[in-house]
Amino acid sequence: MQDINCIFCKIVSGKLKARIINENDYALAFLDAFPLTSGHTLVVPKAHYSKVQDMDKEYSSAVFSITCRIAAILESTVRVSASTIAVHNGRDAGQEVPHVHIHIVPRSANDGAGPIHSMFNSKPKLNEEEMDKLADKLRKTLNS
Repeated sequence: MQDINCIFCKIVSGKLKARIINENDYALAFLDAFPLTSGHTLVVPKAHYSKVQDMDKEYSSAVFSITCRIAAILESTVRVSASTIAVHNGRDAGQEVPHVHIHIVPRSANDGAGPIHSMFNSKPKLNEEEMDKLADKLRKTLNS
């Protein structure tokens, strides 16, 4: 399952060059061509899926398995003690390529980036009752 117009599908199929650092039967990890920090890596499923929730169990397990392995090795290799692991899940969330991809970005204390909460200028102000209702609704939907 590939999309002939997708840049990541072209990398998976070998039609576009990438600095591949690891792969398994269902996922591929390669250095980001436009890194935010040294070692910035992307992990993609080898099949074309637009959003995380679209992946089946084999693909999601494979993608996250490589992500965990690469994060540990990457931090050690580039000599940092942390990394930001991010998924932009849909265009409105900042996903620029509509193919699931996980960013592993090595981080250091003085790199100028911040926590996820620093990304949002406007945050909802939910009271305890609203939070409880939302949690209940999510639990009921998940269990139905």
